[in-house]
Formats: sequence, C-alpha cells, structure tokens
Amino acid sequence: MSWWLVVWNVVLTAAIITSAVTFIIILALPTSYSHFYPRYLTEEAFPENCKENPEKSGYAYFKKHVDEDGTVKIDASVQIVVLGDIGRSPRMQYHALSLATHGGKVDLIGYAGSEVHPDILQNCLINIVPIKPFPPRLQTNNRLLFLLLAPIKVLYQIWSLYYALAYCTVASKWMLIQNPPSIPTLAVCQVVCFIRNTRFVIDWHNFGYSILALRLGPLHPLVKISEWYEGLLSSHGVHAHFCVTNAMRRVLKEKWGIENALPLHDRPPEIFQPLSASNRSEVLHRLPGTTKYADDILSGRCRLLVSSTSWTPDEDFSVLLDALVSYSTTVEQKQYLPNVVAIITGRGPQREHYLRQIEALTKADKLQHVIVTTAWLSPHDYAYLLGSADLGVSLHTSSSGVDLPMKVVDMFGTGLPVAGWSDFEAWPELVQEGKNGRGFKSVESLADILEELFGEDGSQLKSLRQGAMQECQRRWNDEWMPVAGKLFQLKP
Repeated sequence: MSWWLVVWNVVLTAAIITSAVTFIIILALPTSYSHFYPRYLTEEAFPENCKENPEKSGYAYFKKHVDEDGTVKIDASVQIVVLGDIGRSPRMQYHALSLATHGGKVDLIGYAGSEVHPDILQNCLINIVPIKPFPPRLQTNNRLLFLLLAPIKVLYQIWSLYYALAYCTVASKWMLIQNPPSIPTLAVCQVVCFIRNTRFVIDWHNFGYSILALRLGPLHPLVKISEWYEGLLSSHGVHAHFCVTNAMRRVLKEKWGIENALPLHDRPPEIFQPLSASNRSEVLHRLPGTTKYADDILSGRCRLLVSSTSWTPDEDFSVLLDALVSYSTTVEQKQYLPNVVAIITGRGPQREHYLRQIEALTKADKLQHVIVTTAWLSPHDYAYLLGSADLGVSLHTSSSGVDLPMKVVDMFGTGLPVAGWSDFEAWPELVQEGKNGRGFKSVESLADILEELFGEDGSQLKSLRQGAMQECQRRWNDEWMPVAGKLFQLKP
C-alpha cells in the first residue's frame, strides 16, 4: 500500500470519528429558551397539600392571575445558582421566595445539606435541584494537599454544575448566580447561558479572589489568576449585576469597568421579627442553650449575647473570646456587672479549633462569669434566639472591604442592637455608630463596649435597641422589588 493510501485512510478515519463526535455533541446539547414558547402554569402544578396553604405555596397567585383557559403565563423563569450549601445561602433563598411570590418559576440549584427556609419547601413554584458534592474524603485543610487537589475539585465541579444546569432543568429566561465562588461558576454558567439563550445575572456578595487570598496570600500566582479570571468573565456577556453595597458598585466600576451594577442591600425577611415579653420568656425557657439561664436573663442578672458564624478565616473568633475573658475579669472588680451567656451559632471548618479554645479557657477559670456555648438551630429557632438576645456580635472582617455581613441584617430584623468589627469601608452603610450599633477594631474596644452596654442602668443598650427597631421596619421585599423585581419584569 502506497503512502498516500495510508494518509487517505488515516484522514478518512479521523473525519468519520470527528463527524460522529460532533453529531453526538449536537444531539446532546441542552435545549434553548425561546421567547416564542414561554412556560405556563396549570391547576395540575398544585397538588392538594399546596392548596391548603395557598399564600405560601403560590396557589393564591395562580388563582389571582389564571386566564379563562385555566393557565397562567410565566413571565420570569429563573435558575438561581449557588455553588455552595443552599441552606447556608440566605440571600439566594430570599431571591427565590421573592421571585415565586410574584409569579416567577424558580429552579434553585446548589448543594443540599443544611435546612432550607421552610417557605421554600412549601412553594410549588420553587424546585430544588441538588448538585452532587465533591467527595468529602478528598477535601482537606492542608495547604499543600489543597493545591494538589484543587484542579481535580474544579474539574468535578465543572461537570456536576454543567450537568445540573443543562440537563436537570428546562431552559430558563434568566440565570441568577451567587458570586463568589467564581471558579468554576462564572465560566460554566456563561457557557450554559450562551447555549440556552438565557440572560445572565451576577449577584455579587464579595470577590472570589479576595477570599482565596485569605488562604494563599495576596501575592500568590493563583490569586492573581483568579482575579484576572473573575474580572474577565464578569465584564463580558453579563446582562446585569446586583451588589450588596454602594462601595462594591464603585469597585466593580473602577476595577473592571462594570457600569450596570445595581446596589441591592440586604434587608431582613419576614421570619425575623421582634418578640413580645411573653414570647421572649417562652423562647428562653424552651431553647436548649438558654433554658438553665432563662430566669436570670429575664431579670437582667445575666445578659444574652449572640453571634453567628460560618467558622471561616475571615472571622477571627479569638477576638470575641479574648474580650469575654477581659469582661469576666472586670466583673470580679465591678460586681454590679451582670454575667453573660454567649451563644455562637453556625457550622464550618474552624469550629472544632475554637471549641478547644473555649474548653481550655473554661478549665483555666478565665470565664468564671461567662458561659460560652455553640448551637446549630433551625431558621425559625435562630430567628427566635436573635429576638430573645440583648446584643448581637459580628466578627466579619471583610476580605474585600466592600461586602457586609448578612447576620447583622438578620439581627436588626428582630430589633437586636449589634457590636461589630468595623475596620472596613462598607461598614457605615449598615451600622450607624451609637444609633443602632457599635463598631470595634480591637479586643480592648470590644471589651469596653460590653462593659459600657451591660453596665450601669442599661440606658445605652436600650437606646441602641430603639435604633435597631427602626431598622427592622424596611424589609427584604421592600428593597428587592424596586431593583430585582423591576429587572425581572415582575408584576407587583
């Protein structure tokens, strides 16, 4: 056989294989969204149990807007993407509930794990689509192993996210993603939106590269690559942006030329409400962490301090522990000061580390006038705990300087005044110093705040609570509808 026949056979074989693969890829491409074939709701979408609670299930909206032919046209179908635990992403859950409340059909895509908002489970317009998580045995806090396993984790996340977006849901008009994490979320979602003719919207909670810098350092090559990647993919092919602060909007414009970012400040949802005196007493006597101390808290002999955390490096809880040690020592000298019960809620990678610190401080008698406990609560019980507390504490330090802790918003929703780490640019957008909260920048200043607010006649704490009560009057939907509702073209 002459050489040209060999070349011909090789080329022919390669062409056949390439054609076959291309044909398979075309057949396997996910369907695209078409404005000519919108979605419709019918009575069959609501089983009998949904009709028993029509307001929370979406059935009331259906009955209000149903046409003569028994259908309701869906003007806004939205994929909401969280490359994280859905239950630990409250803002994205609130997006889903607001969309569904105004007739949007929502696919909420993310990792299952923590308990989600109960209203989401009841709403027939919200469909939870779980992403298969990265195997736990391959996850590590070791820096060297993290660098070695990172490419494998990214490849795994790329496929699992793409599969969930492209094949586990029908095409939607919009896709709203939480950023960070940026890798691989931005790239995968851009590709899926292009294929499916979906409008891409980013909700900026922080910057992915600044969080990575907490672990690797700001000058690490991976941090620089992450920053370039985040800027490139967020400034092209994106229909709109939301961001949590005005300061973040400014940075997006100056750093990456993003002109159309819409500030959408976090506000408390309806689940967070102030408690009456009788309800507070019932909650304190019922919750496991407060039962033994309920009478002392109600009488003022003991103050209840609450903090919430994901136990990550951007929250240094040694600041709170050291301040509580200092406060306990002060009580020895100024016995008019009340004891403190401090409850820290949440889950995360550094939880065990701080539990060991708490145990060591307790055994060393450095917390004689302070009880420190941890808890993991349902959304409702967490809201009740905040409503029962005397002071909330935030240790969020902000890797970027322009994001804000949502936990403070939740605290304000119950009328709870806040003491928080204030050494970053966006802090004044949330807390008004001396009106609804206090800011601190060191262990010493936090210890002084605790002494000032818990001591004397409690007038300062009372004044801050009055300011926090004013903050709870404007709710999430009041903030959401003029910004996001307008973008998604929803009916009031």
